[in-house]
Amino acid sequence: MGTREIKSPECLAESQASAQASASVNASSETIMRKKLGNFFIESDDRRTAFGRGYTGGTTPVNIHGKPIADLSKTGGWIAAFFIFGNEMAERMAYFGLSVNMVAFMFYVMHKPFSSSSNAVNNFLGISQASSVVGGFLADAYLGRYWTIALFTTIYLAGLTGITLGATMGIFMPEQEGCDKLALLLGNCEPAKPWQMLYLYAVLYITGLGAAGIRPCVSSFGADQFDERSKDYKSHLDRFFNFFYLSVTVGAIVAFTLVVYIQMEHGWGLAFGSLAIAMGISNMVFFVGTPLYRHRLPGGSPLTRVAQVLVAAFRKRKAKFSSSEFVGLYEVLGNQSAIKGSGKIAHTDEFRCLDKAALQLKEDGPDPSPWRLCTVTQVEEVKILIKLIPIPACTIMLSLVLTEYLTLSVQQAFTMNTHMGHLKLPVTCMPVFPGLSIFLLLSLYYSLFVPLCRRVTGHPLGASQLQRVGIGLAFSILSVAWAGLFERFRRNYAIKHGYEASFLSPMPNLSAYWLLIQYCLIGIAEVFCLVGLLEFLYEEAPDAMKSIGSAYAALAGGLGCFAASILNNIVKSVTGNEKERQLSWLSQNINTGRFDYFYWLLTVLSLINFGVFLYSARRYKYRAGHKAETREPVKI
Repeated sequence: MGTREIKSPECLAESQASAQASASVNASSETIMRKKLGNFFIESDDRRTAFGRGYTGGTTPVNIHGKPIADLSKTGGWIAAFFIFGNEMAERMAYFGLSVNMVAFMFYVMHKPFSSSSNAVNNFLGISQASSVVGGFLADAYLGRYWTIALFTTIYLAGLTGITLGATMGIFMPEQEGCDKLALLLGNCEPAKPWQMLYLYAVLYITGLGAAGIRPCVSSFGADQFDERSKDYKSHLDRFFNFFYLSVTVGAIVAFTLVVYIQMEHGWGLAFGSLAIAMGISNMVFFVGTPLYRHRLPGGSPLTRVAQVLVAAFRKRKAKFSSSEFVGLYEVLGNQSAIKGSGKIAHTDEFRCLDKAALQLKEDGPDPSPWRLCTVTQVEEVKILIKLIPIPACTIMLSLVLTEYLTLSVQQAFTMNTHMGHLKLPVTCMPVFPGLSIFLLLSLYYSLFVPLCRRVTGHPLGASQLQRVGIGLAFSILSVAWAGLFERFRRNYAIKHGYEASFLSPMPNLSAYWLLIQYCLIGIAEVFCLVGLLEFLYEEAPDAMKSIGSAYAALAGGLGCFAASILNNIVKSVTGNEKERQLSWLSQNINTGRFDYFYWLLTVLSLINFGVFLYSARRYKYRAGHKAETREPVKI
């Protein structure tokens, strides 16, 4: 069997020296073999199509039929990306529109208690984000990003249509006659029938399924439209993710303003219907852009490849790199990997136990099973997936804070004056202000932030991806710290002026616009952290696992929602005691509770999380520029 040595660029000289030293002393010790392991692996012609099918090599863009694109200038680029922005804008509009209106719909129309309504919607939001891994898996394994988006946007539209029917047709709602605010508070309204709630939950989770399929694919599919061989690729990618998040922000602003206005003036049916109409229009726009899109071929099941690496490494766990049976680290022939839609990945020295999956022994024979011997690229994919985990994990805390703000800051606003001159804003519109701060910051990002940061960091884009994530986490700490200080002032003001028991009565001399400080700070945190995270995951994820990489961000968001619910339950149980009539920090009466203590608890947790992030980011090594090089045959 012919072999050729494959070397990482940074290791070429070192590997030659290592080989000469080994020959001169004729040593086969563990130390020398470990050094050699980091320097080279062997290329074999045994398994050129390891997964049983042909492929277009590397990361070459293809058309919708899977054929190479003859003229790339006629496809992709910013024009194609703007068709994709429209789909994301509508999806975010629907997501935030449901998050801000569904709790109130369940309480006022379906007559469910406020606490259970809030938990139901939080669970919906958490599941729809956490299950994004499913959408990423389907896109990377079988369907590709375009067809995954096409399928799940249709499911999303079906769910929104079902919610609209449930809010329009009386048969899906309990009797509303005689159910005023007092009856609601006393629990005297006719409750929804079990089948009515079953229908509502069914269409709600169908919508969540649609969101889960779309979310990990849209940003990756948009980024696929840019040519990675272009000298402006990094700049285009950076601007793309900023504009992408800008489209997310516009969708959120519309949901928090226009959709809330429609609900107040024209009812629930038209409010939810407007979300369905927006999604339907965006679907048509997305399909109109089909001839312009560049596609990446799905690389087969990533879970299968991960499982093969783990099984092969376990089988050879007792094999030694110093063994006389050791042939080399296994890779397929040529510049292309055995994985459809993926280029080769250079060997790294991290997670060395997994290298045993690519450890080729004489006993493996000429045609080894992929469950016994994996390619170096396949092993490196698993290493990358593991290496990425700490970074998105550190953003769970930011998602937790954002989830808490959706309820806590609204409760604060209920006790304050929301008039802006002669205009009184609905309390449910208050979450629009982080969106407005994000919109403003993204508008000034390249003209203000990038030049200033470039002077400090020397980075051409102002800051690296991980630096931006860190800046975002730092601003989230400032936001919750300020929120704790202001809540202490607000609570003392309420008690001093006799509003201790009147937690639903706004205090006319205390403006709700003091909340803008914490809103703006958390908006800045979102811009830096989440945009930087999306770009980081897209660039660092393996070629054939881009959607799963993007799903890490959505998974972190979903876990943040669940973590918020768990933290709330812990705080209520630890700080409250019904038998002794001791109110918890999160008492329904915000003026007797201690929301300030809770905000400071979030500050402490955020500081700890920030320390973990700094440690993880310092240890992380970017994989950009890691390419494998082919050399002449070398005997081992």
